[in-house]
Amino acid sequence: MGNLNKLTDDALVSLYLEGNNQAFDELLNRHKERLYSYIFFIVRSRDVADDIFQETFVKAIVTLQQGRYNSDGKFSAWLTRIAHNLVIDQFRQERNENVISNDESEIDLFNNSAYSEGTIESRMVNTQVLKDVRRLVDNLPHNQREVIYMRFYQSLSFKDIAEITGVSINTALGRVRYAVMNLRRMAEEKNISLALEAV
Repeated sequence: MGNLNKLTDDALVSLYLEGNNQAFDELLNRHKERLYSYIFFIVRSRDVADDIFQETFVKAIVTLQQGRYNSDGKFSAWLTRIAHNLVIDQFRQERNENVISNDESEIDLFNNSAYSEGTIESRMVNTQVLKDVRRLVDNLPHNQREVIYMRFYQSLSFKDIAEITGVSINTALGRVRYAVMNLRRMAEEKNISLALEAV
């Protein structure tokens, strides 16, 4: 089956459950970058992100093989929900062990093709602004940092954010609004210009 990349996620899931391991490989390849970026953005540690990423797919495989996956066309959101729960477990474990991880990232998670055009000067300015914004986002509480990433860097709807994080749409909306207000307040204190809209 050379055309696996043209199939929907749910079609690939069905093929995998019929014994086609290449179908799962295609699912992994399709979602790995976005999922890993999400996990890394939240935990800010390569080792922890690697562990959670692998555990996410192990849990996905087990759930699929046990027939507990509900096909609703939202495989990506389902994977992100598994990762979200594992991230929460990780934070609880760190809190219980009083371990704080503050690893700095060498990856520019804010790399966006929209910033690839323009002069070298404008790219340098954009790069500095993105670094400033990343520092501000890092200062947000975990639940606000998470929804900012989902909303502005994954372009998820509030419905999807609510589903993934296990809260109501109003709570998801409120978290994004509080996060944006906090970012604006911190930006004003540091004289950084932001143009974020929560909705």
